[in-house]
Amino acid sequence: MNNANNNGGQTSVAQLETKQPITVSDELPHISVCICTFKRPVLLRRLLETLSAQKTGALFTYSIVVVDNDQAGSGREPSLRSFGVPLRYCVEPKQNIAMARNRAIQNVTGDYVAFIDDDEFAPPHWLYTLYTTLSQHDADGILGPVDPHFEDGAPRWVIEGGFYHRPSYSTGMVLPWSKCRTGNVLLKRKLFDDDAVPFKPECLSGEDQDFFRRKIEGGKTFIWCHEAPALESVPQVRWRRGFLIRRALFRGVFAQRNHGLQPVRLLQAIISTPLYAIALPIALLFGQAKFMKCVFKLSYHAGRLLAAVGFNPIHQPYVTE
Repeated sequence: MNNANNNGGQTSVAQLETKQPITVSDELPHISVCICTFKRPVLLRRLLETLSAQKTGALFTYSIVVVDNDQAGSGREPSLRSFGVPLRYCVEPKQNIAMARNRAIQNVTGDYVAFIDDDEFAPPHWLYTLYTTLSQHDADGILGPVDPHFEDGAPRWVIEGGFYHRPSYSTGMVLPWSKCRTGNVLLKRKLFDDDAVPFKPECLSGEDQDFFRRKIEGGKTFIWCHEAPALESVPQVRWRRGFLIRRALFRGVFAQRNHGLQPVRLLQAIISTPLYAIALPIALLFGQAKFMKCVFKLSYHAGRLLAAVGFNPIHQPYVTE
């Protein structure tokens, strides 16, 4: 499906000419790789460069859809470069990640939809591994790990604290919705055929988990592929203590907002907040990694409590710096 021209006049779309165009064959499956970006032109350029080098094994073709959630178009310049892959660039002017994802879906073509975040980049066999593994299983989509990639000079406490490490599972494991994200995923296009608004704008954050929850409740299946990691850039700005605190507060606020009043989780936050506050001086004795991990958990639970009384200390739709 291609609704690129049905955008109500709000979206700027550019179909790019490439030095080494990839022919979209009717005989091969086609994958649309979707990227939602917001004020990260350097990281976006890096991602696009790695996507241009994807191996297909002559099993499929692919193209790229970039949705810029910055109305000023900060992602335009890297998107308009020639990377040798068909690419469509469009703008979703309203800052809302769910609306940006929906805009991407409106512009995809072909049989499969992949999502990867703008602060990530992909090894050469990323897309090939996702595709071949999904083809071997009876599932509607497949997810892979997102591993941190630290720039040189990253403090030891940031690495040891595990703030950017995420769990991984055995290949073929069927996932519950709570373990599903869109940072590294390949989905069958038919998942979106009867869903006019697949990602709910009212979620503000966590819209991807909400999507997977509804699909799983409707009988869809999603599995894991350990061999298809994407790498998440962890630049210097993310080494700052203030960034980690804001990120934890953000997660807590929107975890509470998206999942509503859950007495058990709210009670957990009520108990955990003072306990982590008391533990801070003890954690400091064991070094910065333990101390900041304690601060991170304290901030997360405090964010949940603040959201429960209707207060958002972040006042922003994203935490980017």
